[in-house]
Formats: sequence, structure tokens, C-alpha cells
Amino acid sequence: MDRQECPSYIMRAAFSKAEIESVVASRFASAFQLPEKRPAEVISSGIPEIDSFTLGGLPRGAITEVFGPASSGRTSFMFSALAHATGHEEVCALVDTNNAFDPKSATRAEINCERLLWIRCANNLEHAFKATDLLLQGGGFGLVLLDLGDVPANSAKRIISSWWYRFRRTLEPTPTALVVIAEESCVRSCASLALELKADSVWSQAGRTRLSEGRSEPREKMVYSLRHPSITNSSSRMTIGEFGSVTHANLLEANSIQVERRRPVHPGLQGIQFRCLNPL
Repeated sequence: MDRQECPSYIMRAAFSKAEIESVVASRFASAFQLPEKRPAEVISSGIPEIDSFTLGGLPRGAITEVFGPASSGRTSFMFSALAHATGHEEVCALVDTNNAFDPKSATRAEINCERLLWIRCANNLEHAFKATDLLLQGGGFGLVLLDLGDVPANSAKRIISSWWYRFRRTLEPTPTALVVIAEESCVRSCASLALELKADSVWSQAGRTRLSEGRSEPREKMVYSLRHPSITNSSSRMTIGEFGSVTHANLLEANSIQVERRRPVHPGLQGIQFRCLNPL
């Protein structure tokens, strides 16, 4: 090709490209526009300390994972979130994998059960995930909870990742917040917010009896349910094992819930702890 013809050839190619882009843009304008990013929306957890710690509460259109061992405050957290949501005209759903939900305790915790869809799965993990998928696909819920708290940690960790990715993609364009309650972290990178709960308690020291000479105090194994005044009205309980028993003077003086943010990770405050007095 003659060098003198090169500029004209390039010019014609540029005009052709511009003309094609103009025609395509007129027909498929949306394909050339970036979708507008919706402002981050949250739904309150019902616990002011956690709301301030998580910049408002539980993110909508995303998965929140709350995990911790037994008696770490998982049920109290769940009841608090449901009480706040149902009290603010949100329609909620609870997928109860192990039939552990107690409606009487829920009523005492001021949960409006008329705005709560309760699905019992009778220890069937597959049914729990299929029910959750149907709820998210159907839409219309402000808060959906998937309770895996009584599912063994090894079983929860073996849940295939495709379920979590499916839930995340389904949630993105919706105002629904999905909260997964578990013993150990299992949602992994699909969770926009991950909170680890730990429990601590203070017991009175008076009234402990000697079991035998040479042992000043019995060793006690204590299992307790934490309670926050704004969470639930169910009474705290403790089980004593291995040696002896606790007398009437050994009461729970105070309890606290420690919350650590595992995701997202960024500089700043990563954990909080708040305490409440024992109501007894």
C-alpha cells in the first residue's frame, strides 16, 4: 500500500469504528453504562454496641456470619435481631435446622411471631439449604436467619462453597439480610460481615463448701446462658458437674459478650466487649 494512502485508510477505519459504536450504543445503551452502586443499607441487630461497632448493623443484600461455641451468645444475638426486625414491621424468616427454636422464649424476648416464618428442618441439612434458597429467591423478607448452631462444626465446614456463592449472588440486588448462625466459621469469603462471639462471666465467691480436707474449694464445671437486658427475658442457667454443687450464694453477678470482627478486616477497632448485670 502506498504511504500516501495510509492516513486516509486510518481515517476511514476510525470513522467506521465510531459509526458502529454509535449504532450499537443507540440500540444497547445499557450495555455501555456501569450500574449505579446502591448506598450501603443495614438493618439493626437490636444491640446498640454491635450496631456502633459494625457501622450501623447487619448489611442488607449480603451474608452476615455469627459464630461461636455453645453459650457464647448466639441465641441471644438471634433473638435480639428478630425482636428488632419484627418490631419495625420487617417480615422475617428463620430456618431452624435442628428444631431448636423455642416460641415461648421468643415471645418473652418480644419477638412478634406473627411476622416470623418459622421453618423446622428436623436435622436435615439439605432441606435447610433448599428452604433458604427458596426464601431468598422468593424475596419479600427483611431478615432471614439460617440457624446451624447445633450442626457439628465438621459437618458445617464441609458444606460446598457453591451454596454460599449462590446465596450471595441472589442477595445482592435485594434488601434482604441473611444471617448464618454457626459454631465455627463456614461461610468463608462469601460473608460480608463475620462476627465471632465469646462469653465471660463473674460468679460470686461466697458460700462455697469444702468437699474434703486439703481442698479449699470444689472445682466446678459451669455452663451458662448469657443474657442481655435488651435481648431476652429468659433466665440464666448453670450446670455444675464433676465435683460437688454450687450453693445458693454462688450466683451469677455479671456477664458479658465479647465480639470480634473477623470480616471485613481493616485498620481500627476489631473487637468490643459489653457487660450487663445479672437479673437474679
